Amino acid sequence: MLRALKRGTAGVVVAAIFWPAAGTLGNEPLRALEVSDITGRLVAPFQVSGQRPVVFVFATIDCPISNRYAPEVQRLQREFGADAAFWLVYPDASLSPEVLRQHAKEFGYSFPALRDAKHALVRLTGATVMSEVAVFDRSGRLVYRGRIDNRVVDFGTIRAQPTKRDLREVLTALRAGTAISPATTQAVGCDIPD
Repeated sequence: MLRALKRGTAGVVVAAIFWPAAGTLGNEPLRALEVSDITGRLVAPFQVSGQRPVVFVFATIDCPISNRYAPEVQRLQREFGADAAFWLVYPDASLSPEVLRQHAKEFGYSFPALRDAKHALVRLTGATVMSEVAVFDRSGRLVYRGRIDNRVVDFGTIRAQPTKRDLREVLTALRAGTAISPATTQAVGCDIPD
């Protein structure tokens, strides 16, 4: 079943501007935030990731845009995985862990996958579409939310090659300790279900 496609909304930028103090979500430390993985085990991704930046990649099984990005996400994880912890996030509660495990295997994901059935990570990041990414720095501050690159221009308009590789630039800046700009970009993809 194919979900409706839409552009990410610019209204979420407010969440990045008024983000709580580094390392916290309200009064709850990020390190204590737990989400189920695709085997049903509770995982605290910020704690498991240690002192590395955290990259959440929102995906689903039947979104052509999300699935198209699987090879690029895996290349970035191989290149930056020593410096940043990558987590695949499935935010659709209607999909069983078995279906998610099959999808992760079929698309060759080698990094951990989470089942965000209660949308804890969706709310934390402000993600609205799947293949959107959210990146947190070592201190737990949200530093980027948006597209992986600009290959998908709009629905039905896809470049052969991207001209801007946003996630790669963010990870390079984190590695070098330089400023990240812009902090948000507009992602095009399938709606994250309510």
